[in-house]
Amino acid sequence: MTGKVRVSSYAISVDGFGAGPDQSLQNPLGVGGEQLHKWFFPTRTFQEMYGDGRGSTGVDDGFAARGMAGIGAWILGRNMFAHSRGDWIDDGWRGWWGEEPPYRCEVFILTHYPRVSFEMAGGTVFHFVTEGIEVALERARKAAGDLDVRIGGGAETIRQYLNAGLIDELHIAVSPVMLGQGEPFWAGLDLPALGYTILDSTPGEGATHLRIARSRERVS
Repeated sequence: MTGKVRVSSYAISVDGFGAGPDQSLQNPLGVGGEQLHKWFFPTRTFQEMYGDGRGSTGVDDGFAARGMAGIGAWILGRNMFAHSRGDWIDDGWRGWWGEEPPYRCEVFILTHYPRVSFEMAGGTVFHFVTEGIEVALERARKAAGDLDVRIGGGAETIRQYLNAGLIDELHIAVSPVMLGQGEPFWAGLDLPALGYTILDSTPGEGATHLRIARSRERVS
């Protein structure tokens, strides 16, 4: 038995952006993008990873906690790992999260440029996949075993997996902010034609949580 391929705790704005514009070292989520995650930062789940461990335990934390449970491997687009573009340079960059990232399993980074895998404190191992989304998923499934593979983003990466019919479930947290511009999440997606339906919509303390799942095969 294999686990699911899922998207969890992926935050978008009311106007449909998954990140702000002009991602940089100073703005890892793009200009204004940190607003998307205000629902997540106060939760106990986040605070146990990066704070004092005394965060909130309401609806938002329930979704955040379930999103981190049962994961055997992650897949990320390059922008979720680094602000740089083009060939990798030997600048010491090892991700946004410090010496102990929160993943604690194998993470497969989609990129056009080869790079040697490396391990971080806490058990996170970063691999760099140049052969495309299907190969990355094949490797992630093997690493995950019976556990789930989580597609962590960004928006373009998730859209690619959705259009290929490779995602089983999504949890989208709609934050009550408007960015006006940035990385569009819904652009180019016909979810009903791809076989997806909304399971439920749950208001939380800082976001509205949508659960979406594939209920049938895609329409040709």
